[in-house]
Amino acid sequence: MEISAAAVKELREKTGAGFMDCKKALAEAKGDVEKAVSWLREKGLAAAAKKASRVASEGVVCSYIHAGGKVGVLLEVNSETDFVAKTEGFGALVKEIAMHIAALAPQYVRREEVPAEVVENERQIFTAQAKETGMPEQVIQKIVDGKIEKFYKEVCLLEQPFVKNPDMTIEKLVIENIAKIGENISVRRFARFKVGEGIEKKVTDFAAEVAAAQK
Repeated sequence: MEISAAAVKELREKTGAGFMDCKKALAEAKGDVEKAVSWLREKGLAAAAKKASRVASEGVVCSYIHAGGKVGVLLEVNSETDFVAKTEGFGALVKEIAMHIAALAPQYVRREEVPAEVVENERQIFTAQAKETGMPEQVIQKIVDGKIEKFYKEVCLLEQPFVKNPDMTIEKLVIENIAKIGENISVRRFARFKVGEGIEKKVTDFAAEVAAAQK
């Protein structure tokens, strides 16, 4: 069947996929745009790993303010082309990740960014705790390794369960969007701010102040 230019344009705007990919998807879906989106997603998942090695130097910096101005996030997510960076789907993904960061407060994007001394410190703490159980050394090692993995999942953005769907990680969310959009997507960096964070607050004992004033 003949695929119209308007249908190709609509599908490209929805997914950010290339012209020929969109045309092929529409042909497979017999012109049904929604089915074409699903087809691109299914085919893309298999190819997503290959796309992940491609350079992504375009993209956006997103700002997100949460909790009445008490928490703020700046997030940079990269794509291969400016065209994709401007699509609705890419923008929605970036906002979802920013919201997740505001909610779960990761410390790093990926485990490779965690300083070796931080990991070693956690390992020493976990080892000391495990030794108190009196278990054999080989068992202790497995327990510690398991706790280190859990630590990575708690502090690394890509390994955290997505706040809106705990059955998938942020990394899986990104991969699904690579498949759907047809380009590599890379979460580069973020900064999370919380009002008053890091400031030592003075704790006032009002009862003691009143009592002192009455003396």
